[in-house]
Amino acid sequence: MITVKSAFEIALMREACAIVRDALEIIEEHIKPGITTGELDGIVRKFLQERQAGASFLGYGGFPAAVCASVNDEVIHGIPGRRVLLEGDIISVDIGAYYKGFHGDAARTFPVVKVSDAAQKLITVTRECFFKGAEAAKIAGARVGDIGAAVQKHAEASGFSVVRAYVGHGIGKELHEDPTVPNFGKAGHGTKLLPGMTLAVEPMVNEGVSGIYVMPDKWTVKTADAKLSAHYENTILITEDGIEILTL
Repeated sequence: MITVKSAFEIALMREACAIVRDALEIIEEHIKPGITTGELDGIVRKFLQERQAGASFLGYGGFPAAVCASVNDEVIHGIPGRRVLLEGDIISVDIGAYYKGFHGDAARTFPVVKVSDAAQKLITVTRECFFKGAEAAKIAGARVGDIGAAVQKHAEASGFSVVRAYVGHGIGKELHEDPTVPNFGKAGHGTKLLPGMTLAVEPMVNEGVSGIYVMPDKWTVKTADAKLSAHYENTILITEDGIEILTL
């Protein structure tokens, strides 16, 4: 069921989303060679505790960590642990915070110091894909398909592919709510966007083919061809005259 939030609920979502935004800014400061993905998870756990927020992902469906830390060819849902980051890696960090009854959700892909030109292009294009989707959501009468079509068009025009097996989603009192928000589709199709709807728009863009597979840990998703993948996500609010990006 799609939920349209009241002004009071939107105010609470802004607070949850601000915590996610701040957590990602702190994590960015720690992305360097030699740090482990498990240490990054610990930093986020401590920060969320300090802000008196819950970790949305911890225990969700059995997920064992507060963040998803996905390195290089890992698309999403990477489990933090002993993996050490090396210069030239890219890492996608996805963080969710639960605060005063509402969730915020956002992700970024960071370069570990100097990365290849191809890796940097993938990171940049994935971020651009989010903003292309966000621009499409601003238009009066826009539908979910407009977001996906804009993301897909930009990714493919840049020589990349979008992941189809995983999608964005509504968000609020529940981490995952209706509607689903694919990163592909046809403009003018799908659920109409209404003021008060809150969505997690999250392009997942692959350097090579769009295909993926799930590792034996039942969480970590990798690209089918072992090429790089990037992820960029924000929680957005549909307003009367456009959108508000709550996690920026």
